[in-house]
Formats: sequence, structure tokens, C-alpha cells
Amino acid sequence: MKTFLKILAGIGAVVVIAIVAVMFMTSGMTDTADRFFTAVKSDNYDEAYYLLSEDFKNNTSKNELKAYLTSNALNNFKDTSWNNRSVNGGRGELIGSVTTETGGVVPISLGFIKGENDWKIYSIQKPSSGIQEETVSAQMPSEKEQIKLVSDSMHIFAISVKEKSMSKMFNHVSNLWQKQFSIAKFDEAFGSFFQFDDTLMVLDQYSPQFTDKATIDENGVLLLKGLYPTKPKQLHFEQEYIYEGLGWKLMGFNVNIK
Repeated sequence: MKTFLKILAGIGAVVVIAIVAVMFMTSGMTDTADRFFTAVKSDNYDEAYYLLSEDFKNNTSKNELKAYLTSNALNNFKDTSWNNRSVNGGRGELIGSVTTETGGVVPISLGFIKGENDWKIYSIQKPSSGIQEETVSAQMPSEKEQIKLVSDSMHIFAISVKEKSMSKMFNHVSNLWQKQFSIAKFDEAFGSFFQFDDTLMVLDQYSPQFTDKATIDENGVLLLKGLYPTKPKQLHFEQEYIYEGLGWKLMGFNVNIK
């Protein structure tokens, strides 16, 4: 019995150490989050914007940030609560909620990236259903939102093919993808489609159909697979998105005609 109690005590000590370690490793993120929401509450958007990563700022202006936070009651910040904290190398995440001055609870997920000196906010995500009573994890976009993501990306791709330049497509994708490839590389990868001229613009008349259920992997990558029901041949697609700034951004694109 004494041995059993010692084992339980040992396990308990390990759990406590693990919790303390996570709290320590994520303390920089919680500090950044508190600074961010305090700045927003004070209408100090210069300070709030400073706490964002470069990728976030490349996708979002100060006015867009302010509009988003105001529309979701996050400018009325009173307190934060984080029930899930994680760190994976130079990336981290806080999942929890923001309590507003009026007593509302806004479920929220903050993504972080490690800067030179401190953590920067890489993304802000909340459920589309709005203020709720309980916290939730990062959200799968609705089917309507999935259709819009695919349709928008395919429209930009069709325009780029018509213009025989992937410049517009390059500007449409995530900053993460832009860092990995140049416009020249995009032209090289998708140049074989230039022969179709404006043919792909017909896809605007169709709604994409999903052949697989959407998934989000352990790295936060959203995968959408399906086809456009064109005749006599169908265009099949696989699109990958990552949540960057305030929305999903394209980071993988594969199409073929069968």
C-alpha cells in the first residue's frame, strides 16, 4: 500500500512539473495577449499592431483589425482565460476566452510565432456563431465558407491563367507560401495551364462539389478536396489553407482535368 501511494505521489509530482513547465513556456504568449487586449481597450492600435507578426500585418491593416475586434466585442476587454496552451518549436497557441465589460464571454484562439525578442500574434480566430457561454477550439469553416474559399481561389487562378501570369495568384496566397516560392516559381509550376487561355473562367458558373470531408491536421492546415461538375471533362482540385491573420489563406493548390 505504501509503495502504491509512493507511485501515485510520484505520478502526481510529474504532472505538476509538466503543468508548471507548460505555464512557464507559454507565459510570454499570455503576456503578449494581455498587452494586446489592454492596448485595444485603450484604443491604442499602434501598440496592438506592434504585437502582431509580420505575416499578420501583411494581411491586415490597422483599420481592418479595429473593425474585426469591434464587431466581435473584443475591444470591450475585461479579462482573459486560457484553458489550453501549447508550444511547438517557434509556434504556439492559446485557446480560451475573453470576458467583456458587459459580462459576455467570447471564445477565441490566438496563434503565435516566436520573434527575435518575444512572441508575436500570428492569427486571431473565433467561432462564427459569436459570443457563447463556453470556450471552444479553433473552428472548422462552415460548408458555405469552404465553398467560398475554393471559389475565390479558383477564380483568381482562372484569371491568372487567362493573363498567362501567376502574379495575381501569388498575391492571393498566404505569406507563408510566398516566402517559399517566387512568382517565377508559380509560373513554372502552373505554366502548363496557360494553354487554356480564358477557358477556366467558365468555372465561375459552377459551384464546387466536395468529394471528401474537410479536415484540419495537427499543423492547423485545412484540406479541401472536390471537383467542378463540368462536361465532358471535370476539373478536380485539392486546396490547402492555413489560418493567417484574421482568415484562411491559401498555402497549397493542385488541379487536374479528367
